[in-house]
Amino acid sequence: MQIAANKAVSIEYTLTDDAGEVLDSSAGGGPLVYLQGAGNIIPGLEQELEGKQPGDELKVTVEPENAYGEFSAELVAVLGRNMFEGVDELEPGMQFHASGPDGSMQIVTITAVEGDEVTVDGNHPLAGQRLTFEVKVVDVRDATEDEIAHGHIHGEGGVEH
Repeated sequence: MQIAANKAVSIEYTLTDDAGEVLDSSAGGGPLVYLQGAGNIIPGLEQELEGKQPGDELKVTVEPENAYGEFSAELVAVLGRNMFEGVDELEPGMQFHASGPDGSMQIVTITAVEGDEVTVDGNHPLAGQRLTFEVKVVDVRDATEDEIAHGHIHGEGGVEH
Protein backbone atom coordinates (compact mmCIF):
# COMPACT_ATOMS: atom_id res chain seq x y z
CA MET A 1 0.00 0.00 0.00
CA GLN A 2 1.32 3.45 -0.94
CA ILE A 3 1.40 6.53 1.27
CA ALA A 4 -1.50 8.81 0.38
CA ALA A 5 -3.97 11.09 2.15
CA ASN A 6 -5.78 9.49 5.11
CA LYS A 7 -3.28 6.64 5.45
CA ALA A 8 -1.74 5.75 8.81
CA VAL A 9 2.01 5.75 8.20
CA SER A 10 4.75 4.30 10.43
CA ILE A 11 8.29 5.52 9.83
CA GLU A 12 11.68 5.12 11.44
CA TYR A 13 13.77 8.26 11.10
CA THR A 14 16.90 10.14 12.06
CA LEU A 15 16.89 13.94 11.85
CA THR A 16 20.16 15.85 11.44
CA ASP A 17 21.13 19.48 10.91
CA ASP A 18 23.53 20.86 8.28
CA ALA A 19 26.52 19.98 10.48
CA GLY A 20 25.37 16.35 10.63
CA GLU A 21 24.43 16.56 14.32
CA VAL A 22 21.58 14.23 15.23
CA LEU A 23 18.66 16.33 16.48
CA ASP A 24 16.08 13.56 16.89
CA SER A 25 15.64 9.89 16.09
CA SER A 26 13.13 7.11 16.50
CA ALA A 27 16.01 4.68 17.23
CA GLY A 28 15.53 2.92 20.52
CA GLY A 29 11.81 3.64 20.51
CA GLY A 30 8.96 2.63 18.29
CA PRO A 31 8.40 4.13 14.87
CA LEU A 32 6.67 7.48 14.47
CA VAL A 33 3.05 6.93 13.42
CA TYR A 34 1.20 9.81 11.73
CA LEU A 35 -1.81 10.55 9.52
CA GLN A 36 -0.73 11.49 5.99
CA GLY A 37 -2.29 14.75 4.80
CA ALA A 38 -3.29 15.99 8.26
CA GLY A 39 -0.25 18.18 8.92
CA ASN A 40 1.04 15.90 11.70
CA ILE A 41 4.62 16.22 10.37
CA ILE A 42 6.42 19.05 8.60
CA PRO A 43 5.13 19.73 5.06
CA GLY A 44 8.43 19.10 3.26
CA LEU A 45 8.79 15.61 4.70
CA GLU A 46 5.13 14.77 4.20
CA GLN A 47 5.37 15.74 0.49
CA GLU A 48 8.46 13.59 -0.04
CA LEU A 49 6.79 10.56 1.57
CA GLU A 50 3.72 10.71 -0.68
CA GLY A 51 3.59 7.60 -2.89
CA LYS A 52 6.23 5.66 -0.93
CA GLN A 53 5.50 2.19 0.45
CA PRO A 54 6.73 -0.11 3.24
CA GLY A 55 10.42 -0.92 2.87
CA ASP A 56 11.25 2.29 1.00
CA GLU A 57 14.21 4.24 2.38
CA LEU A 58 15.00 7.83 1.53
CA LYS A 59 17.11 10.79 2.53
CA VAL A 60 15.26 14.10 2.39
CA THR A 61 16.60 17.61 2.94
CA VAL A 62 13.89 20.11 3.85
CA GLU A 63 14.40 23.86 3.61
CA PRO A 64 13.16 26.06 6.50
CA GLU A 65 10.08 27.31 4.66
CA ASN A 66 8.85 23.70 4.35
CA ALA A 67 9.88 22.78 7.91
CA TYR A 68 9.48 25.08 10.93
CA GLY A 69 9.66 28.36 9.01
CA GLU A 70 12.25 31.08 8.84
CA PHE A 71 13.56 32.61 12.05
CA SER A 72 11.53 35.72 12.91
CA ALA A 73 13.19 38.46 14.98
CA GLU A 74 9.67 39.76 15.72
CA LEU A 75 9.10 36.70 17.93
CA VAL A 76 11.98 37.64 20.24
CA ALA A 77 11.18 40.04 23.09
CA VAL A 78 12.74 41.36 26.27
CA LEU A 79 10.27 41.30 29.16
CA GLY A 80 10.41 42.41 32.77
CA ARG A 81 10.85 39.69 35.38
CA ASN A 82 7.50 40.85 36.83
CA MET A 83 5.76 39.27 33.80
CA PHE A 84 6.55 35.86 35.33
CA GLU A 85 4.51 36.24 38.49
CA GLY A 86 4.71 33.24 40.81
CA VAL A 87 7.86 31.81 39.21
CA ASP A 88 10.82 32.09 41.58
CA GLU A 89 13.64 30.79 39.37
CA LEU A 90 13.92 31.87 35.72
CA GLU A 91 16.53 30.09 33.61
CA PRO A 92 17.37 29.86 29.89
CA GLY A 93 15.58 26.91 28.32
CA MET A 94 12.40 27.25 30.40
CA GLN A 95 9.22 27.36 28.33
CA PHE A 96 5.93 29.15 28.94
CA HIS A 97 2.63 29.66 27.12
CA ALA A 98 2.06 33.25 25.99
CA SER A 99 -0.28 35.20 23.75
CA GLY A 100 1.16 35.63 20.27
CA PRO A 101 0.94 38.78 18.14
CA ASP A 102 -2.33 37.52 16.64
CA GLY A 103 -3.80 36.65 20.05
CA SER A 104 -3.26 32.90 19.70
CA MET A 105 -1.40 30.91 22.34
CA GLN A 106 2.20 30.01 21.58
CA ILE A 107 5.14 28.56 23.43
CA VAL A 108 8.03 30.89 24.22
CA THR A 109 11.46 29.83 25.43
CA ILE A 110 13.62 31.89 27.77
CA THR A 111 16.94 32.48 26.04
CA ALA A 112 18.57 34.87 28.53
CA VAL A 113 18.06 36.32 32.02
CA GLU A 114 19.98 39.47 32.91
CA GLY A 115 18.92 41.17 36.12
CA ASP A 116 15.23 42.05 35.75
CA GLU A 117 15.26 41.54 31.97
CA VAL A 118 14.14 38.20 30.53
CA THR A 119 14.60 37.50 26.81
CA VAL A 120 12.02 35.14 25.31
CA ASP A 121 11.86 33.59 21.85
CA GLY A 122 8.59 32.45 20.25
CA ASN A 123 10.30 30.78 17.29
CA HIS A 124 10.31 27.00 17.08
CA PRO A 125 13.78 25.81 18.19
CA LEU A 126 14.41 24.53 14.64
CA ALA A 127 13.14 27.66 12.84
CA GLY A 128 15.50 28.83 10.13
CA GLN A 129 17.29 25.48 9.88
CA ARG A 130 17.66 23.16 6.90
CA LEU A 131 16.80 19.66 8.14
CA THR A 132 17.82 16.28 6.77
CA PHE A 133 15.78 13.17 7.44
CA GLU A 134 16.87 9.60 6.82
CA VAL A 135 13.61 7.68 6.72
CA LYS A 136 12.48 4.08 6.38
CA VAL A 137 8.79 3.44 5.74
CA VAL A 138 7.77 0.64 8.11
CA ASP A 139 4.02 0.33 7.54
CA VAL A 140 1.11 1.95 5.71
CA ARG A 141 -2.55 1.18 6.46
CA ASP A 142 -5.94 2.77 5.98
CA ALA A 143 -6.72 5.16 8.82
CA THR A 144 -9.94 4.56 10.74
CA GLU A 145 -12.89 6.94 10.46
CA ASP A 146 -12.18 8.17 14.02
CA GLU A 147 -8.53 8.84 13.20
CA ILE A 148 -9.50 10.81 10.10
CA ALA A 149 -12.17 12.76 12.02
CA HIS A 150 -9.70 13.57 14.83
CA GLY A 151 -6.82 14.37 12.45
CA HIS A 152 -4.32 12.01 14.08
CA ILE A 153 -3.56 8.34 14.67
CA HIS A 154 -4.89 6.52 17.75
CA GLY A 155 -3.39 3.54 19.55
CA GLU A 156 0.15 2.21 19.49
CA GLY A 157 2.56 4.93 18.37
CA GLY A 158 -0.29 7.43 18.10
CA VAL A 159 -2.46 9.39 20.52
CA GLU A 160 -4.46 7.69 23.27
CA HIS A 161 -7.62 9.47 24.41
